Amino acid sequence: MNRLANSASPYLLQHANNPVDWHPWGAAALQKAKDENKLILVSIGYSACHWCHVMEHESFEDEQVAAVMNEYFICIKVDREERPDVDQVYMSAVQLMTGRGGWPLNCICLPDQRPIYGGTYFRKNDWVSLLFNLADFYKTKPEEAEEYAVKLTEGINQYESVQFIAEQPEYSKADLELIVGNWQQYFDKQEGGMGSSPKFPVPNNWQFLMRYAHLMQDENVARQVKLTLHKMAFGGIYDHIGGGFARYSVDGRWHVPHFEKMLYDNAQLISLYAESAIWKAPSKSPPVGETLLFEEDNSLYAQIVDETIEFVKRELTSPEGGFYSALDADSEGVEGKFYTFTKDEIEAILGEDADVFCIYYHVTDGGNWEEESTNVFFRKEGDQQLAEKLGLTVGELVSKIKTARDKVLEARSKRVRPGLDYKILASWNGLMLKGLCDAYRAFNKPEYLQIALKNADFILKNLISEEGRLTRIASPKSSPKERTLTDPLSFGEGRGVAVAFLDDYANVIDAFISLYEVTFDEDWLHTAKKLTDQAITHYYDEAKGIFFFTADDDEQLIARKSEIMDSVMPASNSVMANNLKKLGLLFDDARYESISAQLLRNVVPQIAKYGSSYSNWCMLLLNEVFGVYEVAITGDGADEMRVEFEKNYIPNKIILGGKKGSLPLLPGKFGSITRIYVCKDKTCGLPVENIKDALKQIGN
Repeated sequence: MNRLANSASPYLLQHANNPVDWHPWGAAALQKAKDENKLILVSIGYSACHWCHVMEHESFEDEQVAAVMNEYFICIKVDREERPDVDQVYMSAVQLMTGRGGWPLNCICLPDQRPIYGGTYFRKNDWVSLLFNLADFYKTKPEEAEEYAVKLTEGINQYESVQFIAEQPEYSKADLELIVGNWQQYFDKQEGGMGSSPKFPVPNNWQFLMRYAHLMQDENVARQVKLTLHKMAFGGIYDHIGGGFARYSVDGRWHVPHFEKMLYDNAQLISLYAESAIWKAPSKSPPVGETLLFEEDNSLYAQIVDETIEFVKRELTSPEGGFYSALDADSEGVEGKFYTFTKDEIEAILGEDADVFCIYYHVTDGGNWEEESTNVFFRKEGDQQLAEKLGLTVGELVSKIKTARDKVLEARSKRVRPGLDYKILASWNGLMLKGLCDAYRAFNKPEYLQIALKNADFILKNLISEEGRLTRIASPKSSPKERTLTDPLSFGEGRGVAVAFLDDYANVIDAFISLYEVTFDEDWLHTAKKLTDQAITHYYDEAKGIFFFTADDDEQLIARKSEIMDSVMPASNSVMANNLKKLGLLFDDARYESISAQLLRNVVPQIAKYGSSYSNWCMLLLNEVFGVYEVAITGDGADEMRVEFEKNYIPNKIILGGKKGSLPLLPGKFGSITRIYVCKDKTCGLPVENIKDALKQIGN
């Protein structure tokens, strides 16, 4: 085994038996490169990455390829989820060089870490040829290598940066209309989502567009949001047997997934579908020929949320309440083998009930995707439509399918499972905790809140240091040497080294704010405030008006970057900007609001060109244009009133109150009688004792 054998990362342990002399990222490997004057080969990926596995099998497990790598390079393997700061630097380099990025990410660097070449997946022969050429280039033309490194490093430092803007602009609906107007040209109006293929869910995009459609009463955008939510829920990207979503679909119809299942996707999709269940879209008859089965969608959204939470609970939750990171795309070395079935297999499991199941999920003898004879389950017809075709009642059809799915799930559970990435990351746990709060807000199921509270307690005990700083990764009780890759670790004895990144702070703070809003327990809000103050102290650059991704006292790489553009996860700066806006209102803290305003000012000039890369910023802009309602519900029946009030879709609000509290807006508002106070722009309306009168003050 190589130097990765002592790693805690499942991804690094996957490479521990490679003949490549891999080093983990760290001072020893970096110093060795300088001492031996060797190029550094930085190879970055993650445990659930299919093409990472392919390149490992083709190249890194090959003795001859490994010999070339070991002879000419100091080889460093990085788990991008453990070290997103390292990934961020070299991803910027590869995007500058090639115009695209992805994983596996392979970058060749000078002994001082500055990159000179990079790319993603390389075929074996191309990889070996490239390595020989680069080794020769560095040996024979070191001055040219140095010149290129200088230019590329300058580009990395400038990549994804913004200018400081001092003057506060006036925001308007016209700004929002320009952003969405440009954005709409990318809508796929037949299959939902954007573009052709591959298709990523990008939940934050549709959350903003849903809120935009509601507040702007834009029926065309509303239809696109509904279409996308519907198609994703019916498509093969959703696991119709076990719940949860795959990372993306390789086609333009949401049919064939890239089978890895990531915690961060599912967390955000829980939030999206939960909010969608409350939203009542502007009504408009669909165009002729456009098939929209929206009449069943609200119950569908509740089902999707419940099944996805059940998946996370069953397959991604530690006994202590922390959430694991991912499930691999592959099992037994084959992508999707765990999830796909032949028709013969379904008939053997279901017997005479197989016919209805196969019609429902489009299972065929020859298979319904590229792998011969196997099927990826997906839907086309709504339950009402299909029940009529089959001569069944809707209740009979749903019951048959439920029974059949349970049997298929039981059969599937006996298969060789995909690999589990058992890392527990603060950032992704924050996203999942928020998803649970959003689900509880929408459906008022006590189980969702119980899971959320257990996870929040896990974060407090395992991911926040005694000094009040976050730790990115929970420390396991046992050494990875004492277990196999398929078994989860146990957690709960002590905290790891207090190294975290801005996304950890941003998403945990956001989650604790959400947890306060559904419990009215101010301890969660005060913890969020303390973490916010830590983030400002160690990550905020007052002169540039932006947060760095890394802390001022952590390892300094060749560039200290800021994460600004939203992607499959919202950027840490955009989450912090939204957090600061909420906390500024809740605590009446002018500095928080000022930093939030500064962040938005700096980014607004970038948004109109490509709104989908700034959708979380757009939600903050939406709140600036429409304002934020501060809804205080107090009195003996505050919890029950909150539940009823949440049935009304008001995306531009924060909610506070309870039977007691110390927030600036609350003194003098408590008593046995339950009242609602609606405030906005430092002004409160008269207290009311029913939801109908409160909604009149909001204009709903």
